[in-house]
Amino acid sequence: MRLFLALIIIVLVAPLAATHDPLATDTETQRQAPSGEHWLGTDGLGRDVWSRVVTGGGRTFGVAALASSIALLPGVLGGLLLSAAPRYWGEITDLGLNAILAFPNLILALIILTLVGQGALPLALAVGLAQIAPTIRVVRGAVVAIRGEGYLDSARALGASTRRLLLVHVLPNIAPTLLAYAGVVFSYSLLNSAALSFLGLGGEPGVPDWGVLLAEGRQGFRTAPWIALSAGIAITTSVMIVNRAADQVARHPRR
Repeated sequence: MRLFLALIIIVLVAPLAATHDPLATDTETQRQAPSGEHWLGTDGLGRDVWSRVVTGGGRTFGVAALASSIALLPGVLGGLLLSAAPRYWGEITDLGLNAILAFPNLILALIILTLVGQGALPLALAVGLAQIAPTIRVVRGAVVAIRGEGYLDSARALGASTRRLLLVHVLPNIAPTLLAYAGVVFSYSLLNSAALSFLGLGGEPGVPDWGVLLAEGRQGFRTAPWIALSAGIAITTSVMIVNRAADQVARHPRR
């Protein structure tokens, strides 16, 4: 968890460490190797890779955070409501969820993105909407797992309403599961948004973004591998830290 908090702080503060304008091009310094002037080298347009990585991290994390919110808020609410709905309604809803879950998240996000257009907000919307169905399934499963607990029976016997049961008794007790799954959602959001940006669907091609950097580095990987490696290492490290934090929450929910 400490690594995750440190990662967030680094992403927020990192743009201050940019040594060059991430959008400034220089035809005389194209694809220069890492040096004292350019710590991670330059790309095909002479732009400083270090400055683009540290600046692009904020955009990449921002899109992932927004996408996670879009997935988690309606997903948690929908899972709670379905867990309290009549059984026949839950069975009908399961059919719809299974149909949606038959599509990979990335493919579903790609379909949504082609409908709503390109840009940071449409990208976050597409990635987030694609993960609502899995979130509903996870939340509903967590509620079913504690449905037979004695404290719920006691609350019902005392006349607690369905709303009170869900908000006061159910939600706090499934919070560790939700927090752990939130880390998974964030990781998927980061990977999927970077993948869609890699495909050129994240907005303007020149905007600093880790997915865009991967796409730019792919074109000249043999002669200038530092462009793609810098973004790839940043994405991989971030996902590993987020997943480790989620694993710690799942194993030690009370800490």
